[in-house]
Amino acid sequence: MRFDHARPVFRRTVPLLLASAVAFSLASRAAAQSATHPLDPLTWQEHWIVLDAIAKAGYASDSTRYALVTLHEPEKEVVRAWSPGKASDRRAFAIVKLGARTFEAVVDLNNATLSSWTAVPDVQPTWLEEEFGIAAGIALEDAAFREALRRRGFSDLSRIECWGLPLGFFGTPRERGRRLATVECVDAWGARNTFPRLIGGLHALVDMNTREVVEVVDGEAIPVARADAEFDAASLGQTRDTGTPISIEQPLGPGFVRDGQEVRWQKWSFRHRVDPRVGTVVSNVRYRDGGRDRSILYQGHLSEIFVPYMDPAAPFYAYNFLDAGEYSAGGLAAPMEPGLDCPENAVYFDMIVAGDDGRPSVKRNVSCLFERYAGDVAWRKRSDHLMESRPRRDLVLRMMAVLGNYDYVFDWVFRQDGTIEVVVGATGIDATKPVAQRTASEGDAEAGSSEAADAYGRFIAENLIGINHDHFFSFRLDLDVDGPANRLRIDRLVKRRLPESHPRSSIWVVEPSIAGSESEAQLRISFERPALWRFVNPLVRNQLGYPVSYQIVPGANAVSLMDPDDFPQRRAGFTDHHLWVTPYAAGERFAAGLYPTLSEPGRGLPEWVREDRPIVDTDIVAWYTVGFHHVPRAEDWPVMPTAQKSFELRPYDFFDRNPAMDLPARP
Repeated sequence: MRFDHARPVFRRTVPLLLASAVAFSLASRAAAQSATHPLDPLTWQEHWIVLDAIAKAGYASDSTRYALVTLHEPEKEVVRAWSPGKASDRRAFAIVKLGARTFEAVVDLNNATLSSWTAVPDVQPTWLEEEFGIAAGIALEDAAFREALRRRGFSDLSRIECWGLPLGFFGTPRERGRRLATVECVDAWGARNTFPRLIGGLHALVDMNTREVVEVVDGEAIPVARADAEFDAASLGQTRDTGTPISIEQPLGPGFVRDGQEVRWQKWSFRHRVDPRVGTVVSNVRYRDGGRDRSILYQGHLSEIFVPYMDPAAPFYAYNFLDAGEYSAGGLAAPMEPGLDCPENAVYFDMIVAGDDGRPSVKRNVSCLFERYAGDVAWRKRSDHLMESRPRRDLVLRMMAVLGNYDYVFDWVFRQDGTIEVVVGATGIDATKPVAQRTASEGDAEAGSSEAADAYGRFIAENLIGINHDHFFSFRLDLDVDGPANRLRIDRLVKRRLPESHPRSSIWVVEPSIAGSESEAQLRISFERPALWRFVNPLVRNQLGYPVSYQIVPGANAVSLMDPDDFPQRRAGFTDHHLWVTPYAAGERFAAGLYPTLSEPGRGLPEWVREDRPIVDTDIVAWYTVGFHHVPRAEDWPVMPTAQKSFELRPYDFFDRNPAMDLPARP
C-alpha cells in the first residue's frame, strides 16, 4: 500500500498564503544559498523563477499543478568545461498538469524566461500529493460506496480514513487514456497505526480527470482485524536494558570538508544533491592517487523501484508499484530524526521541493553524512616476523524514503580502498490482507473453502495475512573510469578439463569478451555461469600493463518470477536483467521511463535498447538492479527489522597496488 494517514480527505486545506509564510520562515538557511556549480540543486529563488516564467507565458492558473520541478542538467561536456567562478548555464525542468493534459517546461533561470513548452500526449505524470485525498473525497460522496461502508458498520465517516492510489495498469479499454485511482479505506478509530486495519472487500475506481466514480467493487465483508499493531514507545512499554552506552564522538569535528554541495574526505571528492524524483544524486566522484584526481563515477543515483504483490484477489493483484516515478511528488526523500536515523556525529542537509502548486518549501534533514568506525579491518597480516593490521573507517551518505507502509534506507558508502558500496535497507510494515481465519493453526472459517487463507502470504498477526511480494531497485551508474571512453568487459569463469594424466581433473579459467552493443550487455547473475563485470578504460594502464577498470560486484539478488507477458512485468521491464549498459544519453535517466504512472508496457530501458546501439570505447552508462523476494514472517510484526541488500563498485587494476596501504594504525 502507498497512502498518507494524515486525514487525506482534508489535505492541503491550509490557506495558501499561510502555507507560504510558514515555508518561508523555515527556508532561511536554504534561501540564503545560491547555486555555485552547474549540478547544484535549484535554489529557493530559482523555484520562484520557474513559476514566474510559466505564469508570464500564460500557462498558469489556480488549477495548474506541478508533478515535478527539478534541475535541468547541462550536458556533460558543459559540466566538464566549467571552472569555479565561471557563469553556469542554469535551467529548470518541470512537468506541468493542466486539467487532463501534461506539458514539459524548460526554464532559463539566468534570463528568467520559458525556453520550451511541450505537450506530452498519452502519459500520466507522477501522482500529486493532493490526489490521495481528492480521490477519497469523490468516492465518499458516492451513494453506493457509502452504502457498502454502512453495511460494514461504518455510517460515521469520522471513524475511517480513505486514500486513492494509481494501482496497476493492465491495458483494458476502460483504463486507457484515463487517470484512475483505486480508493480503499481503513478503520482509524482509536489507532495510531492504521495500516493493518483495512476495510476488506471494498474499493472504488475513480476517474481523477472527470471526478467521477467509475465502479464500486463491493465484495465479501471481512471484519477489520483488531490485532495490536502499535509500535510507538508508549504503547510498547518498557524497553530492554542494552547495557552500557555506546557513543560516537568527533570532538574536533568531522573528518570531511564541505564546500557547498562538494565533499572532500581523505582521498575522495564528490558532489551531491537531493533530487525530488530519485533522492540522493552523487556526481563527479574522484579519488586522489599520486597527486592527481582520477574520475570514477560521473553520476550515480536510484532510478526506479518496483514492488509487485502476489495475491490474485482484487484489489491486491493490482498492487504493483513503480514507487520513484509514481509517488515522488513532494520529494522522494523523507525527513530523518537526528541521533536515531543517523549517528550523533552526522551532518544533515535540507532540500527545497515544489508542492503541487509549484511553490517551494523546505524539507529538513533529508540527507546525512557521517564517518563510521565499527571495528572492521581494512587489511591485516600476521607472519612469523610481522604483525600489521589497519582499522577501516567509512564515509556514509544516507537518505531515507517513506513510501506508504515501507520505509527505505539508501546509503552510499565510500571506503578508503577506493570501493563504493551502495546499500538498500527495507523496513516498515508489511502490506496486509484481512481474513476471517484467525491464525494458521485454526481451521478455515469458511466452510467448503478450496484455498487456504495463507495461499498467497503468511499470517503475521491474528486475522492478517502479510502478502508475498518483491522489491526491485534500479540504479543508474554513469561510470567514467579515468575518463568517459569506456567499454564493458565480461570475464566469464569457465571450467576446463585437465588431461587424464594430471592429478587434478578440472580447473576454471577466465575467458574475456567485450560487449559490442546493448544486446550483449543485458546480463543476469548466475551461480552456474559466473562472470566479472568490469568497466574498462583501454587507453589507461596501471604499472603492470593492465587497462584500468572498475567492477560491479553483486551482492544477494533475485530475478522476477512473473511471466514475461504479465502486464506488471512488462511495465517494469528493467527487472528482466540485473545489468544493462547503454550509451550515454541525457534524456535516459529513469529505468521505467519518465512517466511510469499508469504506463503502457515497454517504457524506459526496454525501449531504449531496441536500436542495439554500440557501447565500445564510448561514454556508457550502467544500470544495475538489486532485488529480493519477501515472504512475510511473524517477526515482521508490527514493524519489520531492516533487510539490507547491496552491491559494490570495486577498483580492479585501477591502482598499482592496494591504495589503503598508507592507513594509520588507528581508525
